Amino acid sequence: MLKKPEINEYPPYYKEYVNHVPDGELLQILDDQQKETKKLLMDLSEETAEYQYAPGKWIIKEVIGHITDTERIMCYRLLSIARGEKGMLPGYHDDEYVRRGNFNRFSLSDLLHHQALVRQHTILLLSSMDEEALRQRGNANGCEVTARAIAYIIAGHEIHHRRLIKERYLSDTVTNNNSQ
Repeated sequence: MLKKPEINEYPPYYKEYVNHVPDGELLQILDDQQKETKKLLMDLSEETAEYQYAPGKWIIKEVIGHITDTERIMCYRLLSIARGEKGMLPGYHDDEYVRRGNFNRFSLSDLLHHQALVRQHTILLLSSMDEEALRQRGNANGCEVTARAIAYIIAGHEIHHRRLIKERYLSDTVTNNNSQ
């Protein structure tokens, strides 16, 4: 069983993500949460999937694209660090990635499918690693982090965005639809 990382295994700004992850087997949590996200969103109309709760904020499709892109990047970091990479892994600018991702050209179903495939890859990658690999430390975006912490950050990141979708997107669309 993959244990939660210690506070010294990741930068302080990831504490919220790590703390969001419930106790339990991380591989099962990762599998379950992807299914929960799909269940939450799969029946939304394309119009609702393009809802933006405030000017300048991402639409729901962009949030899903962001979750998927971030997981791809984090998996690369996880793999690199677990394999002993000593060079600094670069950061990324999420707003620029979302802008260039053009996620609104995809159907919501396609975006959820992409996310599921990336998640399957994450689970396979993690299940192939032993404790020694997961304890490896490396440098990502100028900060020291362990491979194990990155696995928890991936899970916490999705939980964070799913909560935002529920609170800021879906509650608003329900309220707006009921008032019309």
